[in-house]
Amino acid sequence: MLMNLHLTFNGQCQEAFEFYSRLLDGRITLMQTYGESAMGEPVDKGWQDKIVHAGLVFKDRVLAGVDMLPGEYQKPQGFFVLLEIDELPEVDRIFRALAEGGEIKMPLQETFWSKAFGVLVDRFGIPWELTYTRVGEVEGNGQRETGNGKRTAGVRDCELGVKAEVKRAQ
Repeated sequence: MLMNLHLTFNGQCQEAFEFYSRLLDGRITLMQTYGESAMGEPVDKGWQDKIVHAGLVFKDRVLAGVDMLPGEYQKPQGFFVLLEIDELPEVDRIFRALAEGGEIKMPLQETFWSKAFGVLVDRFGIPWELTYTRVGEVEGNGQRETGNGKRTAGVRDCELGVKAEVKRAQ
């Protein structure tokens, strides 16, 4: 079983996926318009060139995307696309690029769990969290000292914990 993200757009899916592909060094695997699909006929002629299904692969992850039909688009909420990046300069580069024309919710900064973490909504309306995660650079299993004698688990710990639970369940 796999879990991937399917992002919704209000007519900018192709522009967004071309941008994400360049930014993340990914590969667009599918970019199908409504006009090219079986849904083409009933869709308004002005929407024929909008995207009914886009696919983007980068590293071992997949993003899917769609331009919602007119009147059906809702602003994304209740989630963030979380990028864990293992090189500090890359965190900064990607954060700056995603922030251009968007809205920074939390500037890129050091936190108790990461040397660099930031939150933004890009110009396409997609909410992102970027975090620096370098295995072996933080203490223990991705834990960091908080300064008050306590330790905190990072995102990588959550991922490792889930993988261990899945393995035990099999």
